Parts: sequence; C-alpha cells; structure tokens
Amino acid sequence: MAEEKPSFEITRRTVIASATLVPVTALTASAQSPPAALTAAQRQILEAFVDRLCPKDDLGAGAVECGAANYIDQQLAGYLSSEKEAMVAGLAAVDAYARNSQGGPFAGLSAEKRDAILTAVENGSAAGVPNGRAFFTRLRRLTLEGMFGDPYYGGNTNFAGWDLIQYPGPRLAVGPEEQKMSKPATPYHRSAWGTEHSGH
Repeated sequence: MAEEKPSFEITRRTVIASATLVPVTALTASAQSPPAALTAAQRQILEAFVDRLCPKDDLGAGAVECGAANYIDQQLAGYLSSEKEAMVAGLAAVDAYARNSQGGPFAGLSAEKRDAILTAVENGSAAGVPNGRAFFTRLRRLTLEGMFGDPYYGGNTNFAGWDLIQYPGPRLAVGPEEQKMSKPATPYHRSAWGTEHSGH
C-alpha cells in the first residue's frame, strides 16, 4: 500500500496565492509604530516560523525579508496587545514540541524539520501545542498581513511584498498607457500614509 502523504504541505505558491484575501492597505491600527512586544528569544522563534510559511527563493523575498515578523511584533505591542499572551504561549509550545520531537530548539532546526513541526501544528497532532490549528491559522494570517500590508504598519519592508505580487501601490490616478495594461504598472513605492512611512 502506498504511503499516505501528509494532508498539509507548506508551499510558497499557496501562501502568496492566498494573499488576495488580505486587503493591501491591511488594518487601520495605531497612528504610531508601537514598540516591540517580544523578547529576542521569542522573536527568533517567530522568525523561524514565518520563514517556513513563505521562504525566500528564486521568485523573490520571503516572509522574513518582507518584514512579517517585525509587523507581528509591533502589532502585538499595540493594536493586537490582547493577543500577546496567547501568541507567546503558542511560540513557547511550538519550541517545546520541537525540542521533544526533534531534539533541538525550533529556530535551530533544519528547514525540513521545521516544516515537519509546522505540519504537526497545523493538523493538530503536535503534542503540547493546544489549539495548534487555530494558532497556525492566526499566525499565517498575520504573516500575510505583514508581507503585503501597507509599510506604515511595520511590515512590507522596502515594498518587497508589493513587488513580489506586482502591486504598484496606492495611487489616485493612472495614466492612459498604464490603463491599457499591456505592461506591468510602474511601482509607486509610497505608503498610503505618505512618503515618510515608505519602507524601513
């Protein structure tokens, strides 16, 4: 009997394709960039997690390069502060599961081993990670927001996320040549909040 493949496979294409569900101006959070919420160790686990959700490859920048972890960290210190306790507990549980099942801290594991951990968390089979599926889904959603939202909120570093999906940026008017759509639109590379919030 052929070996059954896992029901979940993390692929860059599926992560990017689902970005259409995230408004490009994502969130109307706080007016100022809030301070970071996570410790250095917690941030390291978070970065290792989002890195495997959408790794850098020949198509372009990954979640880390797009500033997804930075976005999540900042929002947990501000607009999403009510989620900080659950997020920190979830990251700690993932790290503990990695140590128990793979013999090392999550951030120190190979890409293949981290993928195995994420697969178990996503399908709810990771022992010691309560509500694994919900935790995975929430962190995946926040990763997409951090990659493709307006840079004003702490992610989409240097517009890497917008460049990845060929979103030119918010603009009030488009010229006749660009309306023909015979070639990609020229990147605008400006935050909807103004040039002082464009890139990091």
